[in-house]
Amino acid sequence: MKDMSWFEDMEARIPKGTVRTRFAPSPTGYMHVGNLRTALYTWLIARHSGGTFILRIEDTDQGRYVEGAVDVIYKTLAECRLDHDEGPDVGGPVGPYVQTERRGLYKEYAELLMSRGHAYRCFCEKTASEEDTGEFDRGDDPCRSMPQEESDRRAAAGEPYVIRQRIPHEGTTTFHDEIFGDITVENAELDDQVLLKRDGLPTYNFANVVDDHLMGITHVVRGSEYLSSAPKYNLLYEGFGWPIPRYVHCSPVMRDAHNKMSKRRGDPSYEDLIAQGFLTEAVLNYVALLGWSPRGEQEIFSLDELKEIFDMSGISKSPAIFDINKLRYFNSSYLCAMRPEEFFRVAEPFIRQAVKNPAYDIQAIAELLHKRTKLLTEIPGMIDFFDTLPDYGTELFINKNSKSTEASAKEVLQRLLPLLEGLDRWDNDSLYEVVLKLSEEMGFKSAKVIWPLRIAAAGKGVTPGGATEIASVLGKDETLRRIRIALEKLG
Repeated sequence: MKDMSWFEDMEARIPKGTVRTRFAPSPTGYMHVGNLRTALYTWLIARHSGGTFILRIEDTDQGRYVEGAVDVIYKTLAECRLDHDEGPDVGGPVGPYVQTERRGLYKEYAELLMSRGHAYRCFCEKTASEEDTGEFDRGDDPCRSMPQEESDRRAAAGEPYVIRQRIPHEGTTTFHDEIFGDITVENAELDDQVLLKRDGLPTYNFANVVDDHLMGITHVVRGSEYLSSAPKYNLLYEGFGWPIPRYVHCSPVMRDAHNKMSKRRGDPSYEDLIAQGFLTEAVLNYVALLGWSPRGEQEIFSLDELKEIFDMSGISKSPAIFDINKLRYFNSSYLCAMRPEEFFRVAEPFIRQAVKNPAYDIQAIAELLHKRTKLLTEIPGMIDFFDTLPDYGTELFINKNSKSTEASAKEVLQRLLPLLEGLDRWDNDSLYEVVLKLSEEMGFKSAKVIWPLRIAAAGKGVTPGGATEIASVLGKDETLRRIRIALEKLG
């Protein structure tokens, strides 16, 4: 073990006097919704307090490491504007910020804990999974009572061992959580968990405590599944004589009342949601409300607004159920609120997937879509009729609300065709004026004229924009061609 001056130097490096939070994901492939929520809450706590947000990569479980997963973490945080002040890519005063690069630290602190009587070497044969989780028979480990001299001798001889936490047999441990309050457990219910594995790498629980302390973390945000580990964390902090950070345990995000969200069950990750056409801003806004309630009735918040109002007291103990339809509502609200040029920027790639004809005004099509789009990925299917008129049946001309029948539709289109053929100015206002004039002449409400024109122009009953708006984009020649096709269908 290093001499005490080394440990004192490590203590001197720790920043103090400000809120410091960390997001510490494992590089296992993708950013699931619960992880994104943890990152967001952690960032909001730091930013609301004018503190520091740290990114730390927890890669000690090399068996679950996925190539490229660290890049996914960076990309997701950047897209979500959850900027970090310290981390592997930007450095900082308490690096390195990748756990495997800190490997030498953990053995020193495990041995320090042994010297204080709060840990011991265990030479028993255990499976790798037992070492990873600390799960074993609650009966006393025979190595727990081994004299220190014998333990030192066997270790010096090269005999493999793990280092376990020495949990008191008597008494209780109480920890405080910002959400769940004070929780007390009997020490007899706690296991002597593994701290350092045979390969010298720390277990998740031990590395977390050491790194959180050495990085000056003041608020630890994590899932409520770690509540059961918190007493052991407290005993580690107490064993080292370190201050205990504020715990914020968040209840899980559920797919329904009984099941957590799971990639294996097909539940979407952040990347999946973006690929499905959701906006990052909408996803963040919705995820913020999965287990946190702001004061008042407002639901739509920008990231800057969330930063100003976020309060840990609004975090709920109850699990939150992920509702994709609610997310669609948020996404639609964000799309509708966009300035026209912003909407065009995000919608253009999806418009061009369906509309290849250079004769059509892409900007005009975007204007039709703007207030009618819920998901960006739905855009190609909404406007595919521009390039290719669908092969539709005449039953589409029947519409109860507009009182349109196949017979009335034929009569309307027969009378509308020559009027449009003689129209000199081809724009929405001019087209709508013709429709209104014809409906008056025929004694119809305008809907009875508009419906047949919509079907003739688009070949489908649901379209972004009205009949005259679609016709104005199609242009005169194409609209007239499609009306003639409709009349042929109607006989």
